[in-house]
Amino acid sequence: MSGVVLVVEDDRELREVVRRYLERAGYTVHTTGSGAEALSLLDGGGADLVVLDLGLPDVDGLEVLAAARQQREVPVVVLTARSQVEDRIDGLRRGADDYVTKPFSPTELVLRVKAVLHRTRGASSGGAESLAFGSGRLRIDDTRHQAHLDGIALELTPTEWGLLTALAATPGRVFSRYELVNRVRGYEFAGYERTIDSHVKNLRRKLGDSGGEIVETVLGVGYRLGWSRDH
Repeated sequence: MSGVVLVVEDDRELREVVRRYLERAGYTVHTTGSGAEALSLLDGGGADLVVLDLGLPDVDGLEVLAAARQQREVPVVVLTARSQVEDRIDGLRRGADDYVTKPFSPTELVLRVKAVLHRTRGASSGGAESLAFGSGRLRIDDTRHQAHLDGIALELTPTEWGLLTALAATPGRVFSRYELVNRVRGYEFAGYERTIDSHVKNLRRKLGDSGGEIVETVLGVGYRLGWSRDH
């Protein structure tokens, strides 16, 4: 899977290692050690994903993260020495799509980049049809990576998209938080289960007044899609 990856890391040696591994995997890579330059590059567009160090010398990495999320919903893999669980959860709550702590395996980082891009692009076997729920009110088109509610496009983060499509795959089925972590992330992540509720809250907000009906809470178990699939 090709794509353009922006690597924002102030350690030049580490930045070059990440660049080499990503290029070997087939990605076009742009690098910078400056948060200000990263903001400028994001403003110019062109990046499919950002590998972001939070400990930048000039701009708080969280500011760069916010810019990536606001401008084009560019997915972000956070790369940082902040290894505490609460730090990881905070980054994910702020919109990061994955979190890799230093020291790390460059090979693992490449695999995580691939997994995030796969989810973001809605990669699946071609030819899937658009699905409708709630008498046509909610429509999900996996091949186009688009969802509409009452004819209005939903601007979802990759995590919110993953949650919605996971629940919509089997309407009415209750998914535990653990199951949703694995379906959305593609692997286990310690502590991430605790952030699922925050992502569900954000998804419901974007679904408006119908959010609680579409994404239902099953106390003590997890979540399910409350609307039936149209036939």
